[in-house]
Amino acid sequence: MRNSIEFEVYGQYALFTDPLTKLGGEKLSYQVPTYQAMKGIVESVYWKPSIMIVVDEIRVMNPIRMESKGIRPMEYGGGNTLANYTYLKDVRYQCRAHFIFNSHRPDLAYDWNENKHHSILKRSLRAGGRRDIFLGSRECQGYVEPCVFGEGKSYYDDRSGDIYLGTMVHGINYPDETGRSQMEIRLWNPVMKNGIIRFIPPEECTLVRKVSDMEPKHFGSDNVDSVEELFTQLGEGVNP
Repeated sequence: MRNSIEFEVYGQYALFTDPLTKLGGEKLSYQVPTYQAMKGIVESVYWKPSIMIVVDEIRVMNPIRMESKGIRPMEYGGGNTLANYTYLKDVRYQCRAHFIFNSHRPDLAYDWNENKHHSILKRSLRAGGRRDIFLGSRECQGYVEPCVFGEGKSYYDDRSGDIYLGTMVHGINYPDETGRSQMEIRLWNPVMKNGIIRFIPPEECTLVRKVSDMEPKHFGSDNVDSVEELFTQLGEGVNP
């Protein structure tokens, strides 16, 4: 597939929170990452508003195990609450993703340079990402490195049959990705086959609910500096 990357992400703990468990403060992780969580990981490797990341599939490498911990959440108004969080433990996933140009941002069409973005994305992946990698929540540090999707032994390779994971959050629709002036939540019903989950594209999700009104972020000369201006400010000039 064009503009695709394949990588492995791993960490000691992960918390892909089931939103139903947030209200009482006792957070419980989904059994597998959501589409939005994997998209966020790729965007931590490299992100530009002129492109959109599409996650194609993931491969669960390690057995799904959970561990509960007593956590004292940060309370800015004071207090000393003890909460119970249930994390995924010793996680490792292979992921295949690609990017497309954001057709809802024609104001950024000047940046639709396929080779440039693909090269930077692969270079950033080899460097471990441009920003910190988190597995669902900030206290769960993750690490990424390039791989060949399908290589290596997965715990679920020899376990035939489909695993139905119920209704899960697929991701969030933002105005600059849909052209609609609202934020929406997407739901779907994933199935894991021999450790592999193939994500449907966001536009194919039929369970979509509006969360709130929202306007797309504006990018222009008032909040974005051109490369030429940055080089001029540094006094380095611009190479022809």
